[in-house]
Amino acid sequence: MVQAQSTSLPHQIDPLALADLPRTSGVYIFKGEGTLPLYIGKSVDIRSRVLAHLRAKDEAEMVAQSRRVDFIETAGEIGALLLEARLIKQQHPLYNVRLRRLRKLCAIELPHTPSGALRIVTDKDVPIGQVDGLYGLFSSVHAAQGKLRELADQHRLCLGLMGLEKLGQRGCFGLQVKSCLGACVGREDRSVHDQRLLSALQDMQVHAWPFAGAVDLIEQTGDWTQRHRIHNWRHLGTTCSRTATFEPHAQQGFDLDTYKILAKPIMMNSALIQPVPETPGPD
Repeated sequence: MVQAQSTSLPHQIDPLALADLPRTSGVYIFKGEGTLPLYIGKSVDIRSRVLAHLRAKDEAEMVAQSRRVDFIETAGEIGALLLEARLIKQQHPLYNVRLRRLRKLCAIELPHTPSGALRIVTDKDVPIGQVDGLYGLFSSVHAAQGKLRELADQHRLCLGLMGLEKLGQRGCFGLQVKSCLGACVGREDRSVHDQRLLSALQDMQVHAWPFAGAVDLIEQTGDWTQRHRIHNWRHLGTTCSRTATFEPHAQQGFDLDTYKILAKPIMMNSALIQPVPETPGPD
C-alpha cells in the first residue's frame, strides 16, 4: 500500500479511504466536487484497480478532479460487469467513453430461402436476440455495409448478390476486376458462394435466446449469493442473499453491452444457470 501511494499521481482522495477499499469484485465510482461521477469502472479486485488508476499518467486529469471513490461489491465478475454497464448508461460519467447506449442497432440477416435476399435489419424490423439468422451488431447501416464490403474483398464474394451494388448483364463490378468468383453470372454455384458468406459471418453470429423463458445466472462468494435474472438477453434484476430482496432493473429492449457480457458464459455453459419456474396463472 505504501509503495502504491508513493508512485501515485497528485490527488485529493483520503488515503485512509483508499486503504479501506475491498479486494473483492464490484464497481468503483470516482467522484469529484459535482454530483455526477467522473468515472465508473469494474474489477475483481476493487482496491488494486483503483490504485492502478492513480498511477496512470494518461488519467492525470480525471485523478486530479477526484475527491473520493465509492464502491459497490458484487458476488462475482458478471454481476460487476452488468452493474458497470447499467450505471454508466444511467449516470453518464464524464470520462467513460465505452458502454454508452446505442440508439439503434443493425444486424446482417441472411436469407431463409435460396431465392431470398440478404438484408441489413434494425431492432425495429426484427427482435434481435430472439431469432436465428442474424450476424454482427452495428451502430448504423453504413457500418454493416462496410463490414460486408470488407468480407467481400477478403473472401471474393459478390457485392451484387449481397445487395451492395446493382447487377448488370455482365455481372458485378467485382467480376470485371476479378475480385468476385462469378456467382452473379453462373460461373460459381450460388450455394457455394452463400456457404462461403456464411462461413465468413459465423464468428459474428447473434445467438437467439436459448431458453424457453427466464433464467437465473447465479454467482456466489462464500455465503453470499446473487441471482441475476435474465430473459431474451435482458437483465431483469438481481436477487441478493445479503438483503433478501430482488432489485428490478428497467432495461428496455435488447442492449448490446448486456448481450456481450452474457453471451459467452451462457452459450459456453461456463456459468451456473437455473431456469425460473413459470408462475401459474389464475384458474
